[in-house]
Amino acid sequence: MKLKNSLTTTLIVVISGFFIIANYAPTITWGGLNLQENLLLINKAIFNDNQIHGVFAGEWWRVLTVVLTHASWIHLGMNMLVFFQLGNIVENYYGRFRYGLILLTSALTASFLTLWLDPVNQPSVGASGMIFGLFGVMLITGKRMGVDYRQVLGLLVLNIVFSFVPGVDWHAHAGGLIGGLVAAFILQLFPARQKYNL
Repeated sequence: MKLKNSLTTTLIVVISGFFIIANYAPTITWGGLNLQENLLLINKAIFNDNQIHGVFAGEWWRVLTVVLTHASWIHLGMNMLVFFQLGNIVENYYGRFRYGLILLTSALTASFLTLWLDPVNQPSVGASGMIFGLFGVMLITGKRMGVDYRQVLGLLVLNIVFSFVPGVDWHAHAGGLIGGLVAAFILQLFPARQKYNL
């Protein structure tokens, strides 16, 4: 697998592109809201247009589009760096389709736990829940991938500690981690016909 053709690289470009558009073309609106407001995850809240928005208001796409949103360049940069490091390893091992399923499962479980535990009007942004799913996968199959567990655990512990900084949605991190663990466990029950090597 060439890194420039990987799903990981494609997603990094797409996620970064949405961040740039949301921040430097704020006049782009959809349904009266700017791009970030349309994509972030929220249960239910009244926005500046005096309308009720959120997943519980029927805007179901937010459970996935939250990965396209970020709070700052630092938030985006940290997430994309970890995503690049972990994502390419997991994608190389599982292949593009199964890797896509892992990312989808992790993103959904991150969003659902956030929706369940966050206050009604608390917005959430970022792809870190999906990225935490990659940690979960590595905890299950990292040895087969040839990953040094000490490095993975060190990075995971650092990210878990960071999860409890005020303003960080630890619910999404926990949900993504659970999703990655579950996805990796299920995929072990249905081994792929082709093995992917590093």
